[in-house]
Amino acid sequence: MTHVVARRLVISGRVQGVGFREATVDAARAAGVAGWVRNRADGTVEVLVQGSPDAVDRLVAWCRRGPPLARVTGVEAVPAVVDAALDGFERRPTA
Repeated sequence: MTHVVARRLVISGRVQGVGFREATVDAARAAGVAGWVRNRADGTVEVLVQGSPDAVDRLVAWCRRGPPLARVTGVEAVPAVVDAALDGFERRPTA
């Protein structure tokens, strides 16, 4: 059985209105991780990602850059509880 880790990310900067969520879905699917991404009312983007440690690290590194129009100024990454029910990676409504 593969070791699975989960992280909750809050990304700040110019991250809304620049295609960040859509690009995150693509990057997450390419990395082979599960989870979700959503905008937050405070202007940040929140991501829950889980998978192998290497795959999760790849997505976290991608989030530090983001898509071309984004200007990421910070990424807060904290451990999260693995959710066995998560299957695939999706965009969720703003919270």
